[in-house]
Amino acid sequence: MRYWFAFIFCFFLISSESDAQYIDDVNIDGLEAVTRNLNDTTYVVNFWATWCSPCVKEIGYFEELHRQFNSSNVKVILVNLDFPNQVDRRVRPFLKQKEITADVLLMTDLDYNAWIDRVDPSWSGAIPATLIYNKEKRVFLEKELTHEELFNYVSQIKL
Repeated sequence: MRYWFAFIFCFFLISSESDAQYIDDVNIDGLEAVTRNLNDTTYVVNFWATWCSPCVKEIGYFEELHRQFNSSNVKVILVNLDFPNQVDRRVRPFLKQKEITADVLLMTDLDYNAWIDRVDPSWSGAIPATLIYNKEKRVFLEKELTHEELFNYVSQIKL
């Protein structure tokens, strides 16, 4: 009987970990690489946080975009700006609740002034903010996007 409980406990641990969204850490150099890919893919890089109400409102649109274009040359990357110590308590539960499957990066470099200009010189640092780019076109949007706006921008930029 004791082994049965151990088996169930181990199974629960393994299955709950596999349900967790993978979140990769990114620093200033990694972020620059994410925002400077010049190939046939259109990148949609959204900067967001769980404490940002407009970010929470629009994140479903990015997930829908990710699911719709997942097999094409559009890649959605969600860069989270919560504090690193908030990942397990806030970010992972949020992603699970919203059923987010797009790639999520956690910015570990908290010196925002050191890297926001590298994303776009016009960025004040406010979020939500979205960079949509490919090898030919680039647009930076420092505002909450509607579903229609997001899909229109991607359609205009997509190769």
